[in-house]
Amino acid sequence: MELYDFLVAALLGLVEGLTEFIPVSSTGHLILVGDLLGFGGTQGEVFEVVIQLGAILAVVWFYREKFFHVAVSLLSEPASRRFATIIFLGFLPALVVGAFAHDFIKSVLFSPWVVSVSLILGGFAILAIERWHLPPKARTVEAITPLLALKIGFCQCVSMIPGVSRSGATIMGALLLGVARAPATEFSFFLAVPTMLAASSYDMYKSWSLLQAHDLAVIVVGFVVAFLSALVVVKWLVGFVSTNGFSSFAYYRIIIGVVMLAILFAS
Repeated sequence: MELYDFLVAALLGLVEGLTEFIPVSSTGHLILVGDLLGFGGTQGEVFEVVIQLGAILAVVWFYREKFFHVAVSLLSEPASRRFATIIFLGFLPALVVGAFAHDFIKSVLFSPWVVSVSLILGGFAILAIERWHLPPKARTVEAITPLLALKIGFCQCVSMIPGVSRSGATIMGALLLGVARAPATEFSFFLAVPTMLAASSYDMYKSWSLLQAHDLAVIVVGFVVAFLSALVVVKWLVGFVSTNGFSSFAYYRIIIGVVMLAILFAS
């Protein structure tokens, strides 16, 4: 196994961790960076799935006290049951749509061209939503109603198009529906856990047996780097967007998308 493999794994783990929870599309970045580095095939596909689990673990670890409290008090506290309900309802649309559309999305839409265009269009969408979204009515995660959670869940389904961004679709959808920036961002964190866990588990079930033993060390490096870098982002992001908004991410998306289209046309 070459040092280059570990360096690529660390780089892709860093890309995953830094982009999973901000509205710039981690999947899109992994496709673009992986394509540029020639990191693909079965190893690349499973690698991307496993390092997403590293990012999920960062959310679970950061909010471990809340998740633990909800788990042990689910039967005794209405607030815990309400929290579990809104997370389930937010996750439900992606579960249903993903079950029917997963194979089509993987086989048809996972390309650098789709990602580049989605990054650009998504950037303009964020700028528009930041300017014209409704005044916030829900200023905490606890204020998100079951019906509102379900609507946000349908918004999350748009992120199945590579380059759209799961967190971006969830957060922007929540803003459009009257959720303040900070709780919209936190809700996207919580919603990521069942959504990404379900998608990753399905992908691992289909592809894991195709890996060879020497691939595992590379995957472990990417997983650890993704976990550590995602932990930093989760800790920082809520405070940042509360005071700065999402416009900077929109401009970044547009620039990266345009650059990638130029590279693709030139190649």
